[in-house]
Amino acid sequence: MNVPKKNTTKLIFIYCFFLLALCIWLSLSIGSVVISQKRLVHLIFSHDTLSTDGFILWNIRVPRLIAAVVGGGLLGVSGLLLQIFFRNPLAGPFILGISSGATLVVSIVMLTSIALGFTQLAPYLSTISALIGAYFIMFIVLILAARVKNPITLLIIGLMIGYLCHSITSILMAFAEQERIKGFVLWEMGSFSGFKWSEIKIFISVGAIILFGTYLISKPLNGLLLGDIYARSLGIRIKIIRFLIVLFSCALSGLVTAGAGPVAFIGLAVPHMGRLVFSTSDNRILIPGVFLLAGIVTGISDLIARTLFSPVEIPISAITAFFGAPIVIALLSKRKMEI
Repeated sequence: MNVPKKNTTKLIFIYCFFLLALCIWLSLSIGSVVISQKRLVHLIFSHDTLSTDGFILWNIRVPRLIAAVVGGGLLGVSGLLLQIFFRNPLAGPFILGISSGATLVVSIVMLTSIALGFTQLAPYLSTISALIGAYFIMFIVLILAARVKNPITLLIIGLMIGYLCHSITSILMAFAEQERIKGFVLWEMGSFSGFKWSEIKIFISVGAIILFGTYLISKPLNGLLLGDIYARSLGIRIKIIRFLIVLFSCALSGLVTAGAGPVAFIGLAVPHMGRLVFSTSDNRILIPGVFLLAGIVTGISDLIARTLFSPVEIPISAITAFFGAPIVIALLSKRKMEI
């Protein structure tokens, strides 16, 4: 396991925080309404929400920015956990069909009248349904993983499960009402717009708890990288750690999918970026490092998505694909895989 020098790691984290600060500043000032630097500083320190600029800043841009940065970070850590679990560099919540499973169950809630029977859970129904879908597909993938030894075959099965979920969703859309279809299509396109402060609080609190639990098992995760025999010699309870990996990774991806819709490639590509940037496989560094890098990439992608063809907003997955697709192609070429 490569262990970088502490000073080098600290310097990289400082650079990343600088990039994050730059991303935050640009995201808050650039948009259909441009806010000057002087005006932005005044709005931040005065917490003005009555003026037009203040309303846009505090009720639209700030919640969206927090959701994008935190949501991207959660997806990145989810992908890192799955790659450790399957020992496969191409594993991720989107590739393995976990995001598709979350989308399927959310579509059942949004496109049918089933939500009427759960009126008391209405504010949290999308989140609960996304988690159910994520865990259901992950359960299927785990069963298949025990039988299928070839990792590429498992990835193809994950893609097929994703297509199957998509086909069922398409059938539901064919029979759904027009208004329900419109709302679901907007959600399915993937976007961090529309987040409210109440949702942000839930997003951050739940995500922080899961991330803390993930970091607590960082040392056992390092042991798993060296093989089951070595991990057992260190006293690591492999079954418990694997259960926690599944629990945390599905919870992270399901939480983000519930709020922002399916966001592709962040969970797949950014963990590799983290390993390259920090030059290590030590998860004590990678977990916070990947979270930070994924937040930066997602924040920049969200900024591009809403400003590139403003006032028209494009799906964020269309932007994240530009980051993720080349990395996947490079991995396939390097490993000389045949699919």
